[in-house]
Amino acid sequence: MNEVLTCRFGVVFMLCLGLGMPLMAAPLDEALKPLPAVPMLDPAKVELGRQLFNEPRLSVNNTLSCASCHRLESGGADNKPFSIGFDGKPVDINTPSVFNASLNFKQFWNGRVDTLEAQIQQVVISPVEMGSDWKTVVQNLSSLPAYQAAFQRAYPDGVTAANVQNALATYERTLLTPNSRFDQYLLGNTDIFTIQEKYGYQRFKDYGCIACHQGINIGGNMFQKFGVMGDYFKARGKTVESDLGRYLLTQDEEDRHVFKVPSLRNVAATAPYFHDASAKTLEEAVDVMFKYQLGRNPSQEDKDLIIQFLKTLSGEWAGKPL
Repeated sequence: MNEVLTCRFGVVFMLCLGLGMPLMAAPLDEALKPLPAVPMLDPAKVELGRQLFNEPRLSVNNTLSCASCHRLESGGADNKPFSIGFDGKPVDINTPSVFNASLNFKQFWNGRVDTLEAQIQQVVISPVEMGSDWKTVVQNLSSLPAYQAAFQRAYPDGVTAANVQNALATYERTLLTPNSRFDQYLLGNTDIFTIQEKYGYQRFKDYGCIACHQGINIGGNMFQKFGVMGDYFKARGKTVESDLGRYLLTQDEEDRHVFKVPSLRNVAATAPYFHDASAKTLEEAVDVMFKYQLGRNPSQEDKDLIIQFLKTLSGEWAGKPL
C-alpha cells in the first residue's frame, strides 16, 4: 500500500510500493502565485496571429510591425526609452512588455482599454504609432493570397478588422513566460533560491512592495498614483501630457499621475523603467519606488537583497530563459 508521510517542514513524500519515490514538494501558501501554463488555443488562429505580429503592412507605410517595438528576444519590449513610430519619431510613453500582457486587468499605462483586441485596434490607428486605418489594413491583407487562405482556415468570414485583432490577441495570449525561478520556488522547490534571494523576497513583502505588485502577474491588476509619498514629477521637472495618466481619460483630479501598476515579471530584462523611462537601471527604479511610493529609506543591503529577488522573476519563452 502507498503510505503518505508529511515531515515537519511540510514537504510531502510518497513511498510507492516501498520504492521511496518522492512527490514534488507541496506548493507554498503565498499571496503571489506561479504563472499558468501557456494556454492551448486554436492553432490556426495562433499561427495567423504570429504572422500578423511580424507584419509591417499593419502600419501606414509598411515600416512597422508589432514586433518592431515588442521584441520577444528582448523581454517583449525594445530596450529603448521611447519606441520609434511609423514616421521615425519617438512615441511619448515607454513601451511595456507584451509578455504576460494578457494577465493584466487593463491595457496601456493609463488603462484606457480592457482587452488585447481593443489595445491592438488603437495601436494600428494611432497617429504616433502605426498611423494606419482598419479599412486599409483589411484591403492590404485581403490582396495577398496567403493571408486570404490563412484567414479562411481560422475564420469563416475571412479577413475582417475584428478577425485581425482577434488573431493577434490570440497569439499574444500564448506569450506567457512560465518557469521562472520564483515560479519554481512557489511550487515548492525552495532550494532553488539562495539565502539572499529568500531574504530579498521577505524584504519585498516586509517593506510593502507586495501591496501594489500583487496577483499572478506581480502587478498589472490595479491603479496607483506615481508619487504617493512625494512629488515625483516636481522633482523630475518638466511634465508632459503623458505624465497625467488616467486624468487624460477621466478629467478627475484624483486620477492625475495615476497609472496601471506594471508587472514585475521579467523586470530584469525590460529596462528602462516607468512610463517616462526615467530609470535606466533596476537599482534606480528601486530607489525611486522606495522614495516616492513607500516613503522609506532602507539600507543598501536591503535594496540589494530585493534586487536579487527581482532577478528571480525572469521566466522562459520558447524554452529559453529571458
